[in-house]
Amino acid sequence: MATKSSNGSTKKTYSYLGPVGTFTELALAQVPEAKGANWHPVANVQEAIDNILSGHSARAVIPIENSIEGGVSATLDALAASEGIRIFGEYLVPVSFHLVARPGVSIKDVLTVATHPVAYAQTHKWLAANLAGHSYLPATSTAAAAAGLLHADSIANAAVAASTITNHYDLKVLAKNIGEYKNAQTRFIQIGLAAKAPAATGRDKTSVIIEMPTDRPGTLLEMLEQFAVRGVNLSRIESRPIGDKLGRYRFNIDAQGHIDDAAIAEALKGLHRFSPKVQYLGSYPRADKEKSVHEGNNSDAQFGDADKWFKSLNK
Repeated sequence: MATKSSNGSTKKTYSYLGPVGTFTELALAQVPEAKGANWHPVANVQEAIDNILSGHSARAVIPIENSIEGGVSATLDALAASEGIRIFGEYLVPVSFHLVARPGVSIKDVLTVATHPVAYAQTHKWLAANLAGHSYLPATSTAAAAAGLLHADSIANAAVAASTITNHYDLKVLAKNIGEYKNAQTRFIQIGLAAKAPAATGRDKTSVIIEMPTDRPGTLLEMLEQFAVRGVNLSRIESRPIGDKLGRYRFNIDAQGHIDDAAIAEALKGLHRFSPKVQYLGSYPRADKEKSVHEGNNSDAQFGDADKWFKSLNK
């Protein structure tokens, strides 16, 4: 959806996992096109996708992978169940957790801590050592946990939230950087309705979801060979249950390269012949900006030379 600004220009709407102050909001701030746009907080990934499909939002930013927890199951499953959605970009956000409370609350007053389950898992060691005997109150997000402290009926005395949370709420920091993993990152993706992929940069990533054709020895190897024989490196592969019966899985894969690369194009064609369902999620610039190299004799030029040679055989 787009709205008119005061000067008559059209403003797009971007959905993100809210409320204000989440790590997803920090990722959205990295999207150049989102500056000056309408930012619409949503409760979950499916709502973000539904907003795009309904036309309420032009794009959305959602989490897909964490360096500690791995893939975000809710995102992987929602993408698999949604046709017509593409990924147009990815963004990395450092994950740093602070313990915050209302003004006037000291650390010795804290009996109950609220936060998201993932944040609690990454800070439990510090909390156990410094707040022995505390109770834990799960929250839908770290930002929601922090905002809840300001409610008159709040059960929690403190919350674990992003280091930037005090920019949004009248809270004070009781302890900084309490996460166990100091270099933790979360990867976010920008999604929208299916459209042509951003132009290749030479530093790209292509994401697909693949279902296995049959349950027999060597099927997974056969799928991976579609990439290996074309020199395509994978940066992520994760399985998720399809849900119709035990033992049936789909694979979420990130491959280095762009759909316009000959090696990626040939790998996708091979997967289409191999699998009953290949869901192409998009090609987009890599957040780490590392160069995408197809190993062996698999450059675009070498594929082009092979095509010319083959076409010359039957003249």
